[in-house]
Amino acid sequence: MIRTARTLYRMAVIARTLARHNALPETLADLGPGLALAWRTVARRDTPGRTGQRLAAALRDLGPSFIKLGQMLSTRSDLVGERMAADLAELQDKLPPFPGHAARAIVEAELGRPIESLFLSFDDKPVAAASIAQVHFAVTTDGREVAVKVLRPGIERAFERDIDLFCWLAEWGERVWPKLKRLRPREVVDIFARTSRLEMDLRMEAAAASELAQNFEGDPTFLIPRIDWDRTARRVLTLERIRGVKVDEMERMVEAGYDRDEILAKASAGFFNQVFRDGFFHADLHPGNLFVVENGNIAAVDFGIMGRLDRATRYYLADMLIGFLTGDYRRVALVHFQAGYVPAHQSIELFTQACRAIGEPLQNKPLNEISVGRLLAQLFAVTEQFEMETQPQLLLLQKSMLTAEGVGRILNPNVNMWELARPLIEEWMRENRGPEAQLLDDVEAAVRTLRRLPGLVEEAERAASRLASDGVRLHPDSVNAIVDARTRRRRAELIPVWGAIVFLALLVLVAL
Repeated sequence: MIRTARTLYRMAVIARTLARHNALPETLADLGPGLALAWRTVARRDTPGRTGQRLAAALRDLGPSFIKLGQMLSTRSDLVGERMAADLAELQDKLPPFPGHAARAIVEAELGRPIESLFLSFDDKPVAAASIAQVHFAVTTDGREVAVKVLRPGIERAFERDIDLFCWLAEWGERVWPKLKRLRPREVVDIFARTSRLEMDLRMEAAAASELAQNFEGDPTFLIPRIDWDRTARRVLTLERIRGVKVDEMERMVEAGYDRDEILAKASAGFFNQVFRDGFFHADLHPGNLFVVENGNIAAVDFGIMGRLDRATRYYLADMLIGFLTGDYRRVALVHFQAGYVPAHQSIELFTQACRAIGEPLQNKPLNEISVGRLLAQLFAVTEQFEMETQPQLLLLQKSMLTAEGVGRILNPNVNMWELARPLIEEWMRENRGPEAQLLDDVEAAVRTLRRLPGLVEEAERAASRLASDGVRLHPDSVNAIVDARTRRRRAELIPVWGAIVFLALLVLVAL
């Protein structure tokens, strides 16, 4: 009862805010005649801007969790449409700062020490204030310049309240509009809840930065600030201060003598290596999070939103992109069916035709005119009619690609980041999708299968033993079969050794 009353009150606040910004005019047809009439009565008609821009303004007024929700919806072009997704992607994660003395109190409470014993100086005025946290510059007691990220007071409680509301709305929406089930709104809310909770544990952000730094160890062209683990806790993150020029500050970049094409090449290689080489990528690489530092190298900050792609998904992406760029639309369709993204009962011929409708406009175009992020958005939009379930990790990647391509256009609108990364792409394709790679995959699959045999035999033996203990007598042929199985198991234990020998021999033959 209390939850219902709280939910209804919050719904009234949301409705009033949306009406004030006239943020939902395109949904009137789904509201029903009575609600549609009520909406037209209360909604302001003089609000400027597109629907997505008005919705972004309303979400900004509703507070931190709604800002984060809007940013997540910007990755769901299949749900809100490409134009609205683009408008929501511009939703700025900025809020008025909270007082410096409150930040100091949180630091001391989290680290269990007076702030004077941690820092020689701590700037009370934050350099950035976002929906979840704000950042202060400081100098440690051993003289290192650092940036200290501090969570907003009470932010966890506010998020949990709104996440409870989002869960209620998702459940209600699926009941009222069954077609929403394909878009998996409850799963979307669940992902939003999990990612938000992780984002509000700054130790997880520190771990993400550490993993990303390890992936680029020895590569000076893409830098990650060092983490100060002694001054990091759940609500406080301390990391090396980055001094550089933001990638969208063109005048300062020219004054510093940086080559923008060289910077774009480094940024392209960095993003490609994250996505395809490592399968772990920074999912919020907007201009405010990218700096140009000494020697024109790139440094990234803010690791609260990260994405992961397993090897199978990376292979799917590679095969799909190759198919589109070479005009092999049957291949594009086939990888969707093989990955299980499109149900088997759908027509592969019709899906191939749909892929052709997307890919043909790309043919005979130079690579610098092709947006891979927009290509993925069009593909996700078309797949609705083929019952392709939403793949959250791919939607996050698609949004990240659009953001990265936007950075590329800022640096040089005449050069495409994928064109610069083409040598890396081709090398990765040869190493991972060429004949040698396919042979290695087949050998690995065979070895995995062989390694499972002893376990399967042991399971059969245990089942037979249970039957015997229950008084069930086995036929002599069955007993002989079990003895033979034990013999085969002992032989199978030697298979990985022989498999390794055969594998090495194959490598030698390939090399010759």
